[in-house]
Amino acid sequence: MRITNGMMVNTLMRNLGNNLKKMDKTQQNLATGKKFINPSDDPIGVSRSLRLNTDISVMDQYKRNVSDSQSWMETTEIALSNITEILKRAKELTVQASSETYSVDQRTAIAGEIEQLKEQLVSIANSNYAGSYVFSGYKTDKKLLDDSGIYDVGGQTLSISENIGINVGTGDRLSINFVGQRVFGIGLGTDPIAVTGNAVGGTSKSQLIDVFDQLVTDLKADNTTNINAALGRIENYMDNTNAVRAEIGVKGNRLELNANRLEDDLLNLTGLLSKNEDADMAEVIMNLKNEENVYKASLSGGAKIIQLSLVDFIR
Repeated sequence: MRITNGMMVNTLMRNLGNNLKKMDKTQQNLATGKKFINPSDDPIGVSRSLRLNTDISVMDQYKRNVSDSQSWMETTEIALSNITEILKRAKELTVQASSETYSVDQRTAIAGEIEQLKEQLVSIANSNYAGSYVFSGYKTDKKLLDDSGIYDVGGQTLSISENIGINVGTGDRLSINFVGQRVFGIGLGTDPIAVTGNAVGGTSKSQLIDVFDQLVTDLKADNTTNINAALGRIENYMDNTNAVRAEIGVKGNRLELNANRLEDDLLNLTGLLSKNEDADMAEVIMNLKNEENVYKASLSGGAKIIQLSLVDFIR
């Protein structure tokens, strides 16, 4: 087969192009710090990176869920802590008012403070986190109580089972809210604290608010018998509030454990992703230098081949 100058030049140009392409690819690896740029570079590696990136995104979402849940429960805990302080103050005032040495005027003055404490309870019942009312179940855009202590929830009903569940891990779902009647009760008069039963709404009144309303009435009426009875009801609500706070503590500990586990999982996944796609920079630099030398050598050799012609042999 006769080898022509044109054939030699074409072969040279093709080889130069291949060498330059290899050098350009290695240069991209160096610039990006990645083993592969296009899916065709390493299909298996790309597939693994996609799975790892998906897992990392899921873990990041779980972390955000945990953080949001912790903030929600902190808001709830602060509200319950304030309720506890109000109940303590109400108990102190009721003990004072139950003394036979107190006059009608003194009990009336105490009734004024109890009235203010009741209004504060209504305000706490409508506590919100990031615009969502924490005690209103699924109706997070509706206030729990109106000014008189009636379960309002926007004219709707509120079921005791309206628990807001948040995914805080793979196959791990946690209820983060406490429905209003668990804290503020259902029923009037001397009914026991109701934490289960039918939904509230319409004319349903918070029993806790009723305790304060009844106490104000009894203080103004100078009814020491009922004032003494109010002490027991206030203590019941203190116990109930502490029980709910204990549940928050348990769930808070669980969220803390989840947060730590998710942080470990993210660290592990990030490490695996780095091993899968991050280039060994020392190796890349060495390869680039080798490919540069090959390219220079091919240029040098090609220059000697191309410059030869029949004229060079005519003497």
